[in-house]
Amino acid sequence: MDMPNIRARLLVVLVVLSGFLTAAGVRPATAEALPDSLWFDDTPVTAQNGRFTDGLGREVVLRGYNVSGETKLAENKGLPFASAADAKKSAIALRALGGGNSVRFLLSWAYAEPVRGQVDNAYLAAATEQMRAFLDAGIRVYPDFHQDLYSRYLFDPDSWYTGDGAPKWAVDAGNYPDESCGICLFWGQNITQNEAVKKATYDFWHNAYGLQDAFLTTAQKTMTYVKQHVSAAEFAGVVGFDPYNEPHAGVYDSGQSSRAWERDVLWPFYEKFRARMDTAGWQEKPAFVEPNLFWNANISFQKQEGGLLDAGALGPDYVFNTHFYDQKAISGIFMPGKAKDGQYSTDFGTVRDRAAATGTAGIVSEFGHPLAGSVSDKAPTVLKGMYQALDSRVSGASWWTDPKASGSVLSGTQWQWDIYNGRHHELMNGNADKVLTSGDAWNDEDLSAVRLDDSGTAVLRQDARLLDRLYPSATAGRTVAFTYEDRSRDGSTTLTWNPVPSSLPNVSRLVGTGQYGLLAWRSNGSAAPSELHLPASFPTASTTVVSDLGTVSGLPSYTKTTPIAAAGEPGGTAARRLLLTAPDSGTVHYALVTNGATAPPASLLSAARAELSAWADSKIS
Repeated sequence: MDMPNIRARLLVVLVVLSGFLTAAGVRPATAEALPDSLWFDDTPVTAQNGRFTDGLGREVVLRGYNVSGETKLAENKGLPFASAADAKKSAIALRALGGGNSVRFLLSWAYAEPVRGQVDNAYLAAATEQMRAFLDAGIRVYPDFHQDLYSRYLFDPDSWYTGDGAPKWAVDAGNYPDESCGICLFWGQNITQNEAVKKATYDFWHNAYGLQDAFLTTAQKTMTYVKQHVSAAEFAGVVGFDPYNEPHAGVYDSGQSSRAWERDVLWPFYEKFRARMDTAGWQEKPAFVEPNLFWNANISFQKQEGGLLDAGALGPDYVFNTHFYDQKAISGIFMPGKAKDGQYSTDFGTVRDRAAATGTAGIVSEFGHPLAGSVSDKAPTVLKGMYQALDSRVSGASWWTDPKASGSVLSGTQWQWDIYNGRHHELMNGNADKVLTSGDAWNDEDLSAVRLDDSGTAVLRQDARLLDRLYPSATAGRTVAFTYEDRSRDGSTTLTWNPVPSSLPNVSRLVGTGQYGLLAWRSNGSAAPSELHLPASFPTASTTVVSDLGTVSGLPSYTKTTPIAAAGEPGGTAARRLLLTAPDSGTVHYALVTNGATAPPASLLSAARAELSAWADSKIS
């Protein structure tokens, strides 16, 4: 498609002519007037040249959560929230507590099309209203028609398991055997062991009874509805659409490999979905396409060949979209201890490599670990390891000596953000004698990073230092290297996987026991600044930045002529961002951001800058 490039050029022209790009629907983080309007806000995001980019050519990183597994349940009729007010509460908390700038927004086919051929506009209206709560909070959205185990209607009222996705009429169309998983310790085993799930999934992919055609038609009507019922500014915040969650063949045809299935069955489906997006007016937005869900499994007997190896160049029509869960850690058998520094560098490096090979941006749209149960003690280290691997493809122990090996900063949305965690009232498979209230109320899962306390306030269930992270949300150029040491806790133990080396004693003294991040980037001449999300643990008055652009302890408010400054995030919440302006082109810049020292003396700042300058000359130039 040529339209994104044309649109990007037009936006740049508008900036040059007027110095102001109207951020309709996006408000400053507080009511106080900023010195200059943040004219660079809210440009649309596309997939260009192997990365997400905004309308000003900045490299964009999407970080956030899945909203939410509540969509899998019947209690709120397939919606993420009971009300638009709850959606707004969740969006504000996600910004303020979780540090997210994007969400994967779950939708239900079963509730969108409860009667064959009849889309439920009331459901679409409620879902769109809830989606707007996130868009209006400055959070980018990509919807996902979610399914797990094909459909809840495959399962008996007294079953150990349940599913979600396809409507009842789609299940009634097939003559499926009575569901049974046999000896299954985990619900996911139904994918390959439950004959009802396997046969129904196979029928969908082979368009038996016109099932796939019906789904595509409903998806098109849904996208058309959303576009028609949000403002142009809100629609600019919709990044794309995830066509199908965790695809698997169900049953392979005789002699068919997983790679051949991706090529001959899955990819043609994505092409059809892409055409429906175009018809619905989503031409400039990519489809977030997932490969066979087992292609990058980290247990050898699960692993299957795939990764859209035969799809060719994907961008800008598609984004390479995958999930990652550490099945070894979840099993409690194959990884008896805790995760360690660099544990997931190879796994996430594979995602980077596949995205690069397909010429598009990559995203890990689901990752996480149980927060309750026998393996929940691994969660602090597993999640720290996953975020570390999203930030950089090298371990903390290697980062300072080989920062340019970091690779791109990966986008990702953690599973999940469900404010109703522990407060559900779900009749499992419609069984009034099996009312689920604990955890996520779905197949014994408990992964939500958030819950509501007794006063109805959203609170985190995980360490805020882990979740509310420093990350480069928009880089004016190309990221050369990035790392973040969050100092998150495993119980009472502080996890420090990337200490500042002793060869930089003044930098180490400045950081101390605090958190720090370091971004190196090659500028592209954009007048818009690079942006890093500032966690709540980085107060504006006591955040220190040491950069080739200058040295600041206590961040000033943003103006177009201030190289290092702070401003609110878009959307009117309390979230803040660091803005680094380097309007030159082709220069490698660096910025260390830390909350380690209170009012550091000028002599320490100068000495730390000298050390970083010498390090940058030798390691990142």
